[in-house]
Amino acid sequence: MAEDYYKTLGVSRSASAEEIAKAYRKLARKHHPDLNPDDKMAKQRFQEIQGAYDCLNEPEKRKMYDQFGSDYEKMRSGPAGRTPFEGRGNPGAGGFDFGDAFGTGGVDLGDLFRQFTGGSASPGTSGRSGNASGRTRRAERTADRRDDIEAAITVPFSTAVLGGETEIQLDRGGAVESLRVKVPAGVQEGKKIRLRGQGHSVPGRSAGDLLLLVHVAPHPCFKMNGTDLELKLPITVGEAAAGGKVDVPTPGGVVTLTIPPGSQSGKRLRVKGQGVRSANDTAGDLYIELQIKIPAKISDESIKSLKSLEQEYATPVRNEIVW
Repeated sequence: MAEDYYKTLGVSRSASAEEIAKAYRKLARKHHPDLNPDDKMAKQRFQEIQGAYDCLNEPEKRKMYDQFGSDYEKMRSGPAGRTPFEGRGNPGAGGFDFGDAFGTGGVDLGDLFRQFTGGSASPGTSGRSGNASGRTRRAERTADRRDDIEAAITVPFSTAVLGGETEIQLDRGGAVESLRVKVPAGVQEGKKIRLRGQGHSVPGRSAGDLLLLVHVAPHPCFKMNGTDLELKLPITVGEAAAGGKVDVPTPGGVVTLTIPPGSQSGKRLRVKGQGVRSANDTAGDLYIELQIKIPAKISDESIKSLKSLEQEYATPVRNEIVW
């Protein structure tokens, strides 16, 4: 039976793009293999969720899916069986705080970013089940004169940053062949990985190549910007006012970040060398944007204490807003 993408995400066929993204984020963190190391089915469920979201998140794909169902990709094929490959967006990477991603209680930053610590794939190696194996897409032969094969693959965010392996399934005339592909550390969205001699084979001449167009799966909290990483870090009112030290997970391990006293929401801090490592073995930086998080419920006594802070403002906070 063909998979129902709407049922996979638990949304109605009339669901808005926002509802689809919200459902995806909720299910992705619930079934992520790194957070379910003892569940052998977590990887499969996570891949199904990712596949459903990839389709329904893009308006054109969703329109074709609504019309043709699971055969929509065949209907999109162009001349000579060539399938156009489209980039995928990254709606889940922006404006997503730690509280939304992993519950409303206290946030364990070390556990939140497990794939960058003990549960990750080390550069050039395969990680735990579900972390290093990216979601696969079938490769289709192109009408290329060099007998190359092109395919689009999606790799987990941590694998793109740290490097590792991903698995693809190659259709060779009806026979499906599984290939393990090494993903270099720091691979960027839209880059291509070339596997020489893995393309279409024709008697009398050498085989073509397999060209893999890389898409990077979104991370619920971190965003890749070239060789830099960006993170919106929630802090308490007390940490913003008095300053303090907080632990933050990074690809190189947990680092201690110093928050200056009197920090405002939107203040950006830089942690040097904790970004994405490039091919020349140099690393970018981690840019952290502070976001003051107000408790959902505040007692009357605490509100009175907070109001007393208004006497500390030297000038009205909205004094510079004019028409």
